[in-house]
Amino acid sequence: MKERIALLIIISFLIAFLIIFQNYFNTVWAIVFLMGFMFLYSFYMYLVTKYRKRKLKKNPPVVNYNYHPFVSILIPAHNEQDVIEDTVNNILKLEYTNFEIILIDDRSKDNTASIIKKLEKEHKNIKTLIRQPDAMAGKSAVLNDAMKIASGEAVLVFDADAKVKSDFLTKMIAVLEPADVGAVQAQKVIINTNQNFLTRCQYNEYILDTYFQAGRDAVRGAVELRGNGELIKRQALETINGWNEETITDDLDMSTRLHVKGWDIRFVTEAQVFEEGVVKFGALIRQRRRWVEGSIRRYLEYIGDVFTSKDMSLRVGFDLIAYITEFLLPFWLIAEIVIQAFHFVKGYENCILSSIAMVVVTGIFFTFGFIYSLRKYANLSFFEALVQSILTSVYFLTIWFPIAMFIIFKIIFFKKTMDWGKTQHGVSNVSLEDIKC
Repeated sequence: MKERIALLIIISFLIAFLIIFQNYFNTVWAIVFLMGFMFLYSFYMYLVTKYRKRKLKKNPPVVNYNYHPFVSILIPAHNEQDVIEDTVNNILKLEYTNFEIILIDDRSKDNTASIIKKLEKEHKNIKTLIRQPDAMAGKSAVLNDAMKIASGEAVLVFDADAKVKSDFLTKMIAVLEPADVGAVQAQKVIINTNQNFLTRCQYNEYILDTYFQAGRDAVRGAVELRGNGELIKRQALETINGWNEETITDDLDMSTRLHVKGWDIRFVTEAQVFEEGVVKFGALIRQRRRWVEGSIRRYLEYIGDVFTSKDMSLRVGFDLIAYITEFLLPFWLIAEIVIQAFHFVKGYENCILSSIAMVVVTGIFFTFGFIYSLRKYANLSFFEALVQSILTSVYFLTIWFPIAMFIIFKIIFFKKTMDWGKTQHGVSNVSLEDIKC
């Protein structure tokens, strides 16, 4: 109910703003305002990132090699018999040796439980946790259960299909050491990039996310955890009482709660975690629907804390508020077009062409973002980056805009459901050795 009321208030203010704006100003100015804000903030992140890179090149950070905490690596697995053993064998090759692995079978109906029990017998630093069929569903509940047997001063969470290089944890630990840092997120990369059109677009989408995450890290903004490849201090976890079992996006919910408590979250592009992209359209829609719903709900849940927190920095607060617009943007654009179309049909004075232009300009904005990101983080030629950016921008607007509108409608008119939309793993034969990393 709290989330529904908060969203209704926000939507009401937005609609009132649109109506008043259209009565006194040309809609073109809305385009200028919206794009100007998005461009200026992106340009600000770009400049700070450049400055930070130059500064670190002249004065490399001092690494505290005495910081060598014991790490509990948690790997939840629900029907993951096809990938779990390969994932564990990969993680066992980490050069950072002060760790334990806790494998959690979450009510699987396949052979996952027997596989992880076998791995426990074969390796001294592996523990297993078999959850009962009546245990509470959801990744948050799984991780909270695992923490009861975890011994680590820090916790590293992997998905069941995760793959990393041997120096992964060494790079992550170095960034976690400062007292104000509560968590560190690795760069996520799609491993089966070239399997089909959808996996290629998801790879490009993750690259754009890397650009924004790196920018937010540079300005010390609200870097977000991504579930796979997240390293968290036990002390930070304890201050927020662990994972929230009433959310469908454990990582995003935890990110906001850590920020509200004043913890810094860092992003490391040098440490990459590889995972499988979704290969079928229906499964992709279910996954993205869960992501969007979880993200919007956590903003609505903690919006009061964001504005009133005495521990959160102004930079983080502003950054969080700025990124809320990414979910209001689809509603803004579609509502604008609907209002102008109504005026057009009734023969009233209208700016329908300007409204359509807003959508086009938004697409162009994302296209340029993709071009820069793919050039910087995927080392593509300008022409290849341009082609990929146009295709992915179309994919991006086609997927995200309708889903955001649907989720806004769902939150307002329907009860909250804990629909997890599990991602299928083991659909690709690509290994870490098959790609350049």
